[in-house]
Parts: sequence; structure tokens; C-alpha cells
Amino acid sequence: MTSPTSSGAPRPTQLPSSAASRTGPILLSLLASTLLAGAARGEDAVTLDQLTVEGSGPSLTRANPVGLNLATPSRSASRLGLTPLETPASLDIISGETARIRGQNTVVEAVTQNATGITTIASPGNGNGAFSSRGFAGPNSIQQLYDGTRLFVGAGTVTFPFDTWNVERIEVLRGPASVLYGDGAIGGVVNVVSKKPSFTPIHAARVATGSDGLARLALDLGGPIGDTVAYRLNVSGNRDGGWLSPNGDFRNLAVSGALLFQLTPDLAVTLSHDLGYQEPARYWGTPLVDGKIVQALRFNNYNVNGAKITWADNWTQLKTEWTPSADITIRNTAYRLQSRRHWLDVEQYRFNRATGLIDRSSYTEIYHQQEQVGNRFDAAFKGNVFGFRNEFAVGFDVNHVDFRHTNNFSSAGGSLVTSVDPFNYDPGQFSANGRASPAYATSTNQASVFAENRLILSDQLSFLTGVRFDAPTLHRRNLQTGATFERSFEALSYRFGLVYNPTPDSALYVQYATATDPVGSLISLSQSLANFALATGEQIEVGAKGLALNGALEWTLAGYRIVKDNLISAVPGQPMLSTQVGQQSSHGVEGAIVLRLSDGWRIDANLALLHAQYDEFREGAVSYAGNQPVDVPQRVANVWLNWAFARDWEARIGIQNIGRVFSDFGNTAPRPEYTLAHLGLDHQVTPASRLSLRVYNLFDKTYAISGNAVDGIGTNWILGRPRSFEVAYSVAW
Repeated sequence: MTSPTSSGAPRPTQLPSSAASRTGPILLSLLASTLLAGAARGEDAVTLDQLTVEGSGPSLTRANPVGLNLATPSRSASRLGLTPLETPASLDIISGETARIRGQNTVVEAVTQNATGITTIASPGNGNGAFSSRGFAGPNSIQQLYDGTRLFVGAGTVTFPFDTWNVERIEVLRGPASVLYGDGAIGGVVNVVSKKPSFTPIHAARVATGSDGLARLALDLGGPIGDTVAYRLNVSGNRDGGWLSPNGDFRNLAVSGALLFQLTPDLAVTLSHDLGYQEPARYWGTPLVDGKIVQALRFNNYNVNGAKITWADNWTQLKTEWTPSADITIRNTAYRLQSRRHWLDVEQYRFNRATGLIDRSSYTEIYHQQEQVGNRFDAAFKGNVFGFRNEFAVGFDVNHVDFRHTNNFSSAGGSLVTSVDPFNYDPGQFSANGRASPAYATSTNQASVFAENRLILSDQLSFLTGVRFDAPTLHRRNLQTGATFERSFEALSYRFGLVYNPTPDSALYVQYATATDPVGSLISLSQSLANFALATGEQIEVGAKGLALNGALEWTLAGYRIVKDNLISAVPGQPMLSTQVGQQSSHGVEGAIVLRLSDGWRIDANLALLHAQYDEFREGAVSYAGNQPVDVPQRVANVWLNWAFARDWEARIGIQNIGRVFSDFGNTAPRPEYTLAHLGLDHQVTPASRLSLRVYNLFDKTYAISGNAVDGIGTNWILGRPRSFEVAYSVAW
């Protein structure tokens, strides 16, 4: 689905501007007085980074909520279960506890506020979860996984997972990852790893309330059922009146259940099911006036009465893990994902200076029916090759995806334009003549084989290689005309890397990797793009990582260059035709640091600086060579400062800075850079309970997450939430 963005609803108790301007200083004063009072008592500092003990399923090492997890094994950057210190790539491992403690209730918040150089371009059209990384943007360039399984992108949309309550950790691999997960990963991969069943009893709950009628309720249960069976159940429900009016309210529900059968000491089977249901805000952006947001329009939503957006995802997995010896591990995952999505609203808004009205267009109704069934198998072996220690993994991945698209693109509603008063507007109703009808259906079969090897040349030097071959075949049928076409692709991806560990706690590395991206969402590929090849890319990366000061300091540093070929471009003089000639590149440096100081202080910070551009890209007679790619910032920074200032008390402030981006190829429709500040205060009420206060967007910054442009002029931006607060109480028993 093509799109702008999302958020919002009625703002029941909106402060006058004068009162709103005083709220930030008042909150700061209250927080400062609390901190000083605690420090004056001279109580011992106790951090609150862990409230409950998470369970660990087979081959899962629990991520540390403090630090960069450089010594934590991961399977997102390597199927061999290497630690970041053993891996020639840039990998962030974000503990689920970290996200929850910082008040990050969505996967998007956890990734963008903690990982290095990752930003969001969320909108209702892409499932509110699309990312930008290393100069490339969108769900077709930054792949999303759940428990290591790829989620195929249907019409540019991925809607699952979204909630962090059931997350054990999130692993973010930056840079090309097609050698691990296939096409659509030239900018990186976001892998959400869920909590697993545990033979240790787990009982935890959270309740929260906040601005605009926010209410949250979550439950986490786990433990043994006899000697050989364990379970895990996570339920999280959220609802909010929203900060926009009307159609700004939202609600969602996430349920995850799993059973672990430990059949023998070396054989485990896990059956799990996840349900995600969302009704996000029916908000597609705020109209610009002379290229800017007018504060008087900030809280207005111009969608129609009765607008609907609903997403429902069901995900079933059957995992088997067998370790017949210490040197052999065999894994198999069979899975089924079913997604049902519906949009019914007006998606485009533009201020008309001649009339002083808001012109609304794109009366859109869309249904997605998507089903993905697949199986992934891999086997890992440890041994010796020519006298050197060696680790080797090989496997295959097969998928069948059915996708059905129902829309109103050919109806009269698609061309309808209505105009409303910006202030005294009547939302109106959706056009009865513009309802959806079946458009097309696709059937995609994908098969791949992959292998990875790590040759340990010495205690300090290792050589890693990887290769993957993908062969997807798409069959598409036009449900209105009966016309069909079939298209097969072949893609070979590979990487080479050297890792040198001068000490057990440090690493230097270099890597060369290739990747492929689809020219559109593979399972919804259109006839006009059917004859184009996959876009190809390559990256060279060098970096260093390490721990020092007895683990009190963790750091990473990386430099890279990525080049992507075969972009889609319009034929000069024939704008309705496309050709594949373009090239896009980016190069940059990234760094992250965690430093634990005395007196309960800790700093977590990361910075990404890059230069991204179109090297060769044309639309008609216009060349965009040298321009900054759409939705790609060239600076991203995150800083978290924690202070455990007294016994059972901890305060934190998070700063996020996102550089300027553009909404158009010509770089004439900019979206300004912005800096956000978030506050947190935690009190350990008892050893098993915590009271938390969160203040988001402390200084009430008006900022755009994504936006649209027409003819090089910005039309509307999807805005991030204004200043808001939340109070939560968490308990374990």
C-alpha cells in the first residue's frame, strides 16, 4: 500500500499554549528537587535494570539489560551463534528489559532510540514499522524478522511484531544481510526475539496510565508443567484517546503463548502462537502551509468519519532443536503466518492557498489477505580442517506465500477530491461509490540454500565466509481481467570477513558483503516491474569493538561504503515508462559507547554520520545525481544518561537527534532535523515491584516522522506525539 503516515485522536484536555509552555520547566523543577532530596539523604545507589528473571529456551543466552552485549552469543549476524566480538559486522543487541525500563512500548521506539543509526519512516501504509539504515529506507531494504524468520513484505507493509512486552531482545544487524536472510536486506535486519518458556516460575504484571486517556495492562506468566514441559504466556493490551481529533484514538492487543517439551536432555520441541491485533490512529498527516506546520492545525485530523484501519496477524511456529553431541546442533522451524489488513480512509491532504481550504484526495479502501507457510532447517558442526578449529553451518529455507489485494484504485472514489475548512471542518463520510473490489492475487514459492563457515586460524585470528542462493517464483493473476504472468528470480549473495582479537575483550575486523533488494515488494510485484532484475549491492566495512576497565567501558566503531545498482528510473522523455539504470551509494562512520561511572552514573551513547546520494538517477529529463535519497537522514544520535542517585531510586534522560531528510528526489521538500528529550524516574517500591514515571518529548517539539511531496513541494507530514506522560507500576511474584 502506498502511503504517508500515522498517529493520533481527540485531545480531551488540551492545555492553553501559555500553560503548556510552563509544563516543561515545572516537571524539570519537580524532578530536580526529587533528585536533590534523595542525594541529600546519602542513601546507597541501587540500579533498577532488572525486575524479573527472564526464561531461556534452547540455545538462548539472555541479553544483559546494561551495556552493548559484546560477549553475548547471537544468531542474527551469524548462524553459528557467535558473539559480536567474534563477528565481522555491526550488531546491536537490545535487551527487552532495556526497552521496557526506558518506557519504549513499541518495537519502533526500542530500535530507533537504542540502536545505532536507525530511524523510522512509519506510516499507516507501511504498518507503522518501516526503518531507514545506512542510507537506505523502507521495508524492502531493511528486513524485519521474528525469532529469526523473515516476514515477507506485502505491498510495502509489515504489521507484526509491534509490542515490546513479550520481547527477550531485539537484534539489529546494520549493513547488507542477504547472505543470511535473502533479498530485501541491503540496509540491515531487525530481528525481534520473543521470551521463551522457562522451568523457573515467572509471574509479572504491569499496569499504566497517562496522557490522553492512555491505559496499559500486561501479564507475563511462565514455569514448569511437570518435569519435562514448560510454558510462557504474555498478554499486553493498550488503548489511548490520542492527541489528534477526530480519529486519533488507538488500541491494540498482543498475545504470545509457548510450550516447551524437553523430550530428552538433548532434544527440545517448542510450539508457539502469537496474535497481534491493531487499530492504529486513522491519521495520514498534517497539511503544511508554505512548507511549515501551523501550530493551530497541529492537533487536527482531516480524515473522514467512520475511517477504519485494522491489522490482525497470527503466527504459529514449531521449533525443534537436537544436540546429539557438543559439536553438532540441528534445528528446524516450521511456521505459518496469516495477516488480514483493512484500510478505509482519505489519505492525502494539501492546503490550497487560493481557497484557504484543505483539499482531501485518495479516498482509499484496501484489503490484504496474506498467508506465509514455510520451513527453515540448519545444522551446525564443530571440528577441524587441516589442523585448524572450524565451525560450519548449512541449511535451507522454503516458503509459500499467498497474497490477495482488494482495492478501489479503479473506482470513482480514487479520483474524488473534497475540500474542508481547516478549523470548522465537517469530516464527512467515505464515498459510497469508491468501495473496494478484488484486484489481484499472487502465489509465491521461495527456496534457498545457505552455508557459513568460520575457520579459526589462531587464538586471535578467524576467517568467516558465507553464501546463500535464493530462487523465488511469483505467479500473479489480475482478478478483474484474468490476465496472468509468472516471474522467477535468482540471487546469489556472499560475504567474507576477517576478525582479529588482539585481546579476548577486543576485536578488529574487515568484511566484504553483497546483497539484493526486490524492485518492489516481491509478493506483490506488478506487471510493469516484472521484467526487471533484482537490485544488487555490495559493502566494504572495517571496524573495532571492545571492553575495558573491567567491563565498565564498552565501545564499537565502524566505517563502511555501500553501493546499490539497478534502481528504477523513468525513461527520459517518457515518464510513464521505467528503466533500470540508477545507482545509489552511502558511506559513513558509526560509533557506540557505554560507560559505567562511580556514584551510580551511566552513559549510553551512539552516533551515526553518513553521506548518502543518488549517483545516477533520472526521472524523464531530470537528473537527481548527487541528491540525498528520500527519507534518509545523514546524522543520527542517541544518548541515555542514568543516575542511581539513592537506594531504590534511578533517574534517566534520553536525547535523540535526527538530521534533516527530504520527501522528494529533487531535495526541494525538506523535513527539518529535530531533537527530542525523554525523562524517566523509577522507584523500587519493594524487591519485586517498581513505580515508574515517564515524560516523552519533554520540550513539546513539533517534528515529522514521515511526509509527502507533490511536484517538489511538501504537502503533509505525519507528526510525532507531543509532550505526554505515563505512570506505570510493575510487579513480580
